[in-house]
Amino acid sequence: MRTAARRLAAATALATALLALTACGPDAEDDAGNTLTVFAAASLTNAFNALADQFEAEHEAERPGVGIVLNFGGSSALAAQITEGAPGDVFAAADEATMAAAVDAGAADDPEVFALNQLVIAVPEGNPDGVTGLQDLAGRSVAACAEAVPCGSAAQTAIAASGTPIAPSTYEPDVKATLAKLALGEVDAALVYRTDVIAARDAVDAVEFPEAASARNAYPITVLHEAANPDLAAAFIAYVQSDAGQAVLETAGFQAPDGDR
Repeated sequence: MRTAARRLAAATALATALLALTACGPDAEDDAGNTLTVFAAASLTNAFNALADQFEAEHEAERPGVGIVLNFGGSSALAAQITEGAPGDVFAAADEATMAAAVDAGAADDPEVFALNQLVIAVPEGNPDGVTGLQDLAGRSVAACAEAVPCGSAAQTAIAASGTPIAPSTYEPDVKATLAKLALGEVDAALVYRTDVIAARDAVDAVEFPEAASARNAYPITVLHEAANPDLAAAFIAYVQSDAGQAVLETAGFQAPDGDR
C-alpha cells in the first residue's frame, strides 16, 4: 500500500474501525491478514507516511501484501477512540501524558519514546512582521492548538515561561489545522511544531524561541492490547526505532530521544 492509496484508506479508517467494534472476535482477527492499523499524532503525518512506505517495501518479500493503514489526528482524540474500543495495532502519541491515558485504561502496553519535538513560531514566508520571539506576538492574531492536545499544552507552557500576555485568537483540534490558519492568512502567526514547518515546504518560515526548550514533547509508541497483528506491530515499532527509521524522523525535523541526533 503506497501513500496515495493509504490516504484513501486513512480517510475511512475511523468509520471502518467503529463498524468493526461488533466484529472483534476471532473471525475478525483471522481476517486481519497483513494489514496493520496505526493511530498516530497529526504531527507525524509526513514522517509516518514515509516510514510506512519503506516498511511495506522491506517486508513485502516475507509478508506479501503487507499494508499499513494510518489514522492521524490529535493525540487526545486518538486516545479516546482507542480507549472506547476502536480496533488498531499501534499508537504513537505526541506526548507521554496522552499515552498514559491509554495505558491506564488498559488499552495499550508500556510505551517507549522514539522521538522528540518542539515548538516554533510559524510566520508567513519572509517573516514580514519581523517576529523574533514570543514577545513579538502580544497583540497579534495567533493560532494555537487546543490545550487538551499535546501541541496546545506545550504552547501554554511556553507562553507562561515567557511572561508575555499572548491570547491566541483561535484554538484548533490538532497541529495541522493550526498551521492551516496561518497558510490561509487568517492569523499573523501560529505556534506549531518545527516538523510541521519543514513539512510545509517553504510556504511558511519558522522562528525559534528559547521558551520552546521548556515545552519539548517526547513521542511514545506502543502496541495496543487488542492488536490483531501484535508481531507485525512490534516489527513496525522496531523499524521506527531503527537507524533507518530515525533517519526519516530526523529529516522531518524530529530529534532522537537520546539527544544524539
